[in-house]
Amino acid sequence: MKRIFLFLLTNLAIMAVLMVVLNLAAGYLGLDRGSKGGIILMAFVFGMGGSLISLVLSKWLAKQSTGAMVIESPQNDIETWLVATVERQSRQAGIGMPEVAVYDAPDINAFATGASRNNALVAVSTGLLRALNKDEAEAVLAHEVSHIANGDMVTLALIQGVLNTFVILLARVIGSVVDGMLSSQDEDKDKAGGTGIAYFITSMVAEILLGLLASIIVMWFSRRREFRADAGGAALAGRDKMISALERLQQSTVAPRLPAEAAAFGISGRHGGLMGLFASHPPLEDRIATLRGWSNLS
Repeated sequence: MKRIFLFLLTNLAIMAVLMVVLNLAAGYLGLDRGSKGGIILMAFVFGMGGSLISLVLSKWLAKQSTGAMVIESPQNDIETWLVATVERQSRQAGIGMPEVAVYDAPDINAFATGASRNNALVAVSTGLLRALNKDEAEAVLAHEVSHIANGDMVTLALIQGVLNTFVILLARVIGSVVDGMLSSQDEDKDKAGGTGIAYFITSMVAEILLGLLASIIVMWFSRRREFRADAGGAALAGRDKMISALERLQQSTVAPRLPAEAAAFGISGRHGGLMGLFASHPPLEDRIATLRGWSNLS
C-alpha cells in the first residue's frame, strides 16, 4: 500500500511540475493554450516532459518500487562478488560504475535503469541469487550492463516521449475534425474554448487508441533491444553462460514480478500469447535460438 501511495504521489507531483512548466512556457512565448501553438506546446511538454522526468527519476522510482538495497559496503562474499563483477564488466563496456543493489523477490530477475551510461543502477533479485550459479548470474549481470552501455534507457525514454507527444497532438487534431463535422452551428460550442462535447469525447477515445498503437511501437523496440543486450551479455561473459542463464529462466515457474518502472529492462519479462504485441521481451526460446546462431560470440 505504501508503494502504491508513493507511485500515485509521484505521478501527481510530475503532473504538477509539467503544469507549471506549461504555464511558464506559454506565458514566455505568448501563446494561448487553446490556440494551435498552445496545443502543440502542451503536447510537447506533457509528452516529452513526462518521459524525461520519469527517466531522471528512474533509479529512485525503481529503488522505491522494488525495495532494492544498494550495496554501499559489501557485507558477505556474494555482495563482494556482485560488486566486483559489475565493476569489471563496466570497465569492459566503457561505462561508469553503476550502483549495485539487491531486492527481495522470488522470481529469477534483474534489471538496469538510470538517466545515463554513467549514472545507472543494476539490481538483482534474491530469487536469482538462490537459483543461478555464478556463471549464469555473471551472464545476467552482463546483460544488464549491456543495456546501460547501449543507452537503452535513454533511447526508450526518447521514443516514448516522441510518441506520447504525437498521440496527444493527433488526438486533439482528430477531435477538432470530428467536432467541426458534427457541430455546424455555434450554439453547440463551448464559450471558453469554442469546442463542443464531440471534441472532448473524440479526443479522449483517439488518445486511448493512439496510445495503444504507440505502446505496440515502443514494445517492438523493447523486444529488439533485448536481443542486443543478450549479444552484449554473451560478449562480456561468454555465449554459453548467457544461453545457460536464459535456459534456467525457461525452467522457472515463478512469473516475473518487476513493477512497470523496471519491467522493460529486466532479464526476464512477460512475452508471447495473444498479447505478444504488447510484450516487452521476446520469447526465451527465440532469444536462445538467436544466440546459438551467432557463431562469432565466444
